[in-house]
Amino acid sequence: MKKVFYLGILGFLLFEIANVFFIMPMPGSQEMNSIDIAYFLYSWRWYFRILFGAMILLGLKSTFLKSKWLSVAAILIVIAVYYAANYEMAADTMFYQPTVLQLTNTTKNTVNPDRLVLAVKYNGQAKAYPIQFLGYHHQVRDSVGGKPIMVTYCTVCRTGRVFEPIVNGKPENFRLVGMDHFNAMFEDQSTKSWWRQATGEAIAGKLNGYTLPEFPSVQITLRKWIALHPNTLIMQPDKKFQAEYDSLKTYEKGRLKGKLTRRDTASWQAKSWIVGVIIGKSSKAYDWNKLQKERIIYDTVDNHPIAVIVSKDNSSFVVLERQNNDQVFTLVNDTLISQDNSYTFMGLSQNPAKPNLKKLNAYQEYWHSWKTFHPSTQR
Repeated sequence: MKKVFYLGILGFLLFEIANVFFIMPMPGSQEMNSIDIAYFLYSWRWYFRILFGAMILLGLKSTFLKSKWLSVAAILIVIAVYYAANYEMAADTMFYQPTVLQLTNTTKNTVNPDRLVLAVKYNGQAKAYPIQFLGYHHQVRDSVGGKPIMVTYCTVCRTGRVFEPIVNGKPENFRLVGMDHFNAMFEDQSTKSWWRQATGEAIAGKLNGYTLPEFPSVQITLRKWIALHPNTLIMQPDKKFQAEYDSLKTYEKGRLKGKLTRRDTASWQAKSWIVGVIIGKSSKAYDWNKLQKERIIYDTVDNHPIAVIVSKDNSSFVVLERQNNDQVFTLVNDTLISQDNSYTFMGLSQNPAKPNLKKLNAYQEYWHSWKTFHPSTQR
């Protein structure tokens, strides 16, 4: 019975450690293709706990009579590891959604206009969500123009995505459950499937392979967004999380020193910044250093002529589909002037008789993240 007790103790400890190891940024854990193991352990967690708990109870009496303090110490260690794994180190107890989601107009805004935001517009309504806040919360649930949206950001991948939180035609709730290959991972409430933030794809569970509808967004400075959309609403800080926001104060500029959120200033290193574009089945990455230097890069992706453009603020960017391969622009105060027309930074035609340029979804991201989730990408 003594062996049964200590095997139960050992099994309980190893299980709780493994349950956290595979879905949190532990040494070596994020380089593994271990999502199936992680999901199996998590899905069956209570069966494992009951099994090892029963073994502990079965051998407790005889072990306690022989080694009182040793058995008590072993149980206390199990309790401590269980608490740490499920409360101190669990993603959804480290990062919370806002307790109060407040958005105000520009006259009441308290956010520095030089901050980066993830911005959306729909049905005549524009909204902006500061990355400094999103980086802590990981997701913010809201609506724009009457459409529900899920605004997400992963600081370890340095990328934001906006999704429609609709699964099988119904609104769905999600919680942060951990990460896979350094990317934030969400669990839906109904089926307990796990979803990758960088792609919106379910990677484990009943809905494996399903993808959330992506909602168009742009990463831009608040100042630039306000200039384009003066009636925008702007997410304000939740005072409860001010310390967490302050810890990300220099993140946008790439000045944090932590291993997971630092910046490689040289090009094409793991933590270098790129702008990623997906058109059809083709994907391509553009070096942020080169973009800042050249301001406009012309290219063709999947037979679509595009222009990748960085604003004069050196932070805002947009990718537009050109009318043809011969169309080029002169950038004057972020107005795009072509051979026969001019456009706003977002591609809106200044001549009502001529069409707008199509804005494509594009993402600023760490190079290690982009090439992981788009292994066939060109650069």
